[in-house]
This record gives sequence, C-alpha cells and structure tokens, in this order.
Amino acid sequence: MSIRVARQDGVAVVTLDRPEKHNALDLADARALTGVWRDLRTDESVRAAVVTGAGGRAFCTGIDRAAAEAEDAVPQPHAPFAIEDPLLSIGPKSCDLWVPVVAAVEGMACGGAFYLLSEVEFLVATEESAFFDPHTSYGMVGAYEAMGMAQRMPFGEVARMALMGAAERISGRRAYETGLVSELAPVGGALAAALECARVLARHPATAVQGTVRAVWAAKEAARNQAMAQAPPLIALGNLPPRQQAALFRERGRGAFRTR
Repeated sequence: MSIRVARQDGVAVVTLDRPEKHNALDLADARALTGVWRDLRTDESVRAAVVTGAGGRAFCTGIDRAAAEAEDAVPQPHAPFAIEDPLLSIGPKSCDLWVPVVAAVEGMACGGAFYLLSEVEFLVATEESAFFDPHTSYGMVGAYEAMGMAQRMPFGEVARMALMGAAERISGRRAYETGLVSELAPVGGALAAALECARVLARHPATAVQGTVRAVWAAKEAARNQAMAQAPPLIALGNLPPRQQAALFRERGRGAFRTR
C-alpha cells in the first residue's frame, strides 16, 4: 500500500508514498486513504493529524492517469446526473472525520490533490511549493476541484487557476499572500512546521477542538454541497471523450508554464 500512517504523541501522520509517481493516487490508494480517515474516527489516541507527500517533489498530483484509463477501471453511469469519481471520498470531511487535519505541502500540488487539500483545516507549504489545476488543458471540466478550493481562495484566484490549466502555477508565496497557505516553512521544513501545530492541537481537550472544527465547517458546507450537486452534469457535458483527454495528457510538458 502507498499510504503510510504513523502515530505519536496524539498525532497521526498520513503520508502519500509514491514519490516516483509524484504521489499520484491509483484506485487502491484512493480506497486506502478513505479507509485511513474512517479508521481515525474510532482511534481515541489520535487527536490531530497531518497529511503530507513523500519525496519532496510533490504533495500529490491527483489520480494516476494510467490506472484511471485502464479498461473499465471506473465504470460510469449512463445518465449525466451522477458520476463515479474515485477521489470523492479521499478527504477527511467526506469520511466524517472531525479530528483537525493539517496539510504539509512540499513541491507540486495539483488536480485531484485539491479533493484532499480542500478538506483540511489549514495548509503549511514552502516558497517552492506550486499549486495548479491542469483540467482545462486536458479537455476536462475542473468542477469538484474548483468548487472545493473556492471555499479557501478568493474568487478571482480560484477562477484563474482553474481556467489557466497547466499554463500557470501559483507559487507558495502567492498562495500564502492570498490565504490558501497559512504558513511558509523553509524548503524541506513543511512537515516539521505542520507537526508543531498538530501537537498543539493534540494537547487541547479533544471535544472542544473537534466541536470547533465542526462549527467552522458548518459555516460553509451548505454552499459547498449545493455547488457540488451541479458537478456531475457539468462534467458530463463539458469533458472531451476519454481518448481525446488521454491524447492531450500525453503531450503534457511540451508547453511552457509560468509561475506567479
């Protein structure tokens, strides 16, 4: 399994461990990550969590395209009113976990990584972190990702990121300036900084902390849920056929991108 979990001092560290694939998630990894969050719900020893990616080059780059494009890997409903998306339950809130979760982001975080990042309490990153959503470049509607991040970023910032696709990346500094990232750590130090915060949270009374997490999310989840209900038909209507998506994906890296 490519998901590692370590527990110490009341904190669970959840590590995406496929650095050779930029910590992209295959279908087994997605299921395992869902299982991790559900298991933590009943582990009274865990009072805070940190999620990070191994290797330093990437936090996560979303779904592993090779796995997703396998024949019949993810069968889809025939009507455009529902969608089978293996990443929809990889975040802690989708699994009904109200233990506070901090993300430690080193390197790239893009595409399907936002399913996860949109459901943590706050992010720690570095100057060299980079955030982007390549969906439009590959003929895909950036729906769930943009809707999730619209709860964390100013409208113009999330709209620009979603629309510019692979042509532009948001630096850790810009992400910090716009509120997506709450702290900039030295390169290689995001995990240590996130752990420092998590250990503080773990020392507070657990019910007070989790009740506060639940209260904060209650303030925004109605708008998020209403938006996400519109995602399936938007994706069904706006996505190119899978073969055309794959062709565009194979050409990645040929175009230049800017970082701001």
